[in-house]
Amino acid sequence: MKKMTCHQLGGPCELAHHGTTADEVIKAQDRHLKEAEKAGDASHQEARDAMKARWRRPKQAMGWYKDAKATFADLPEG
Repeated sequence: MKKMTCHQLGGPCELAHHGTTADEVIKAQDRHLKEAEKAGDASHQEARDAMKARWRRPKQAMGWYKDAKATFADLPEG
C-alpha cells in the first residue's frame, strides 16, 4: 500500500490517499475533491475544475496521468 497526498495530485491540502495502485489513489482524490466542492471548500475548487477537465478530455490528460502514475511507482511501500 502506498500513499499520495492531495497536494501531490494537484490539490491544496496534505490529506493522504492510500491505495495499492495509482488508479485507486487517483479515484480517492477525485472523491475528495467532489466532497470538498460539496462542502463549499473554495480552496479545492481549482483542483476540482482541473480534475473535471481531465475526465472530459482523457487524451489531453494523459500527461498528467502518466506523471501521477510515475510518481506513485516511485513511492515506497507503507
